[in-house]
Amino acid sequence: MSGHSKWSTIKRKKEATDQARAKVFTKIGREMTVCVKEGGPDPNTNAKLRDLIAKAKANNVPNDNIERVIKKASGGEDKNDYISIVYEGYGPNGVAVIVETLTDNKNRTAADVRHYFDKFGGNMGTSGCVSFMFTSKSIVVVENKNYDEDKVMEDCMDANADDFSIEEETVEFIGASTELHTMTNSLTEKGYTILSAEIEQVPDNYINLTDEEAIKKMTNLLEHLEDNDDVQNVWHNWENAEY
Repeated sequence: MSGHSKWSTIKRKKEATDQARAKVFTKIGREMTVCVKEGGPDPNTNAKLRDLIAKAKANNVPNDNIERVIKKASGGEDKNDYISIVYEGYGPNGVAVIVETLTDNKNRTAADVRHYFDKFGGNMGTSGCVSFMFTSKSIVVVENKNYDEDKVMEDCMDANADDFSIEEETVEFIGASTELHTMTNSLTEKGYTILSAEIEQVPDNYINLTDEEAIKKMTNLLEHLEDNDDVQNVWHNWENAEY
C-alpha cells in the first residue's frame, strides 16, 4: 500500500507493529469481501480474487483468515455494503496522489480525504486529474539471494513479466496488470521468496522534494491517508519517499 514497492516500504511493513499488521489484514479482507460478492468465492473463476489471495499471502495473512473472509462473504454473513471510490489530488509541490477507498459512507470518506489534503499543503482534484500520470502494473518483489542476472532474465520471461530490476536485497519483477497471478505462481514454483505481490499504479515520472517543510507535510499527508480505515491504497510520485 504505497507509492512504489521499494525495499524501504517492504521493510517498513515487515517491521510493523502487530496493530499495523492487523490494519493491513483488515483492509485486504474488506477488498476480498467485495470481490467475492461481485465475482463469487472460487479463485479459479474469479481472477481478481486469485490476485487478492496472492496479495494476502505476500502480506503474511494466515490461510485461516483468508478462508474465513471468503466463507463469510459468500454465505451472506457480511452485511456491509462497500463501494469503491478513487480520489485524486496533489500534495505539496505538485506531488501527484491517488487514493483508492472502499467505504460504507462516501460522505464521511470524502470529507476525511479532503481534510487531509487541505491540512497538509495539498488539494483534492477532480477524477482523472493525476491518474493519466500512472500506469497499472503487476509488481512482484522477491528476496535477492545473490541471483545470477541471466537466471533472473530467464525466469522473468517464463513468468510472463516484462522487465525486472535487481537491487541489493530484492529483485522486482514488473508485468502487465493482468499477469499478477501468473507471475506470482511461476516465481513461487521457481523457489523465489515473495515479499510483495500487488497491482500498483506506477508513476511515469517522479518529483523529488528537498524542502524540509514540504517533506514533513507530504509525510503527514501519507500517514493520515494510510491510517484511515476506508483507504485501501495510496499511490504517489514522490521520489525517495518512505511510503
